[in-house]
Amino acid sequence: MKRTLGGLAAIFCLILLLLRPDLALTGAQKGLLLWANVVLPTLLPFMICSGAIVAFNGIPLLTKPFSPILSGLLHLSVPGSFVFITGLLCGYPMGARMDSSFLEEGRIRPAEARYLLAICNHPSPMFILGYVCAQAVPLFSSPAACPPWLFPAALYLPILPVSFLAGKWYRPGWGAQPAQQEFRPQQAPFSFDSQLMNCLETMEKIGLYIMLFSILALYLSFLPACIPLTVRAALLGAVEITTGIETIARSVPGFSGALLITGTAAFGGISGIFQTKSVLKSAGLSIRHYILWKLLHTLLSCIVFFALYRLCSNAPAS
Repeated sequence: MKRTLGGLAAIFCLILLLLRPDLALTGAQKGLLLWANVVLPTLLPFMICSGAIVAFNGIPLLTKPFSPILSGLLHLSVPGSFVFITGLLCGYPMGARMDSSFLEEGRIRPAEARYLLAICNHPSPMFILGYVCAQAVPLFSSPAACPPWLFPAALYLPILPVSFLAGKWYRPGWGAQPAQQEFRPQQAPFSFDSQLMNCLETMEKIGLYIMLFSILALYLSFLPACIPLTVRAALLGAVEITTGIETIARSVPGFSGALLITGTAAFGGISGIFQTKSVLKSAGLSIRHYILWKLLHTLLSCIVFFALYRLCSNAPAS
């Protein structure tokens, strides 16, 4: 049954490509330009630097200042804390990539790796402040109506309730005090060439997925006019995060547009799911579980954004 559906979907895509090859060309160009101009220069240096930190055993030095929160509140081990910090600072799909690598190397236990996958893969602060806010804040007549801090707050605060629920689900599998797990430094010598080739392989996969889903997003933008513009914009956001946010900002004004942008950034798009799946080399990590946690995180982000927006709207002017 799966093969039949897959075959029908492939034939349908081929028909679309034959009917409108110009859209395929334009979408591929947009996706590759996005990858080359934004994703590659932003993500690749973080990948190389993270690999060097791991190889030279710098993880305890980096995580020690944050240990009261990461160990005490999130109950993470030292390597697990590094995975969480990497995913938070570097953006999709660095957290999942580091989580899978550490699980394969035996640095973290399988249950902790599953727990981390639920909370460590998010858009980076640079993407939120530099792109999400730039697209969303102009939707309002006044910047004071929607302060930029609303978006990182709405996207990062839900990590706490999600981590609580994921901890209840996974934490019994790695013990009551995983933060005391001994950190095992890497024994193999660091090779810059090997690290560079490994990072480039990951970046190639990410670039191809961005290209494919940029093509799909462009075809979706030509959906029949009978479909409401808000629905079309939401579909684009569900497919690809960057193109979707740009389309929402052009199509849906005011609070509705900002709320859709928040949900799009929290979910990461189907493209982000495929990118995450491409870096999950370990069989112990489930992409289905990841999708469920992402959906929950998206719902909570929208609720938090709505509550904070209403709070700001009702606050007296200074």
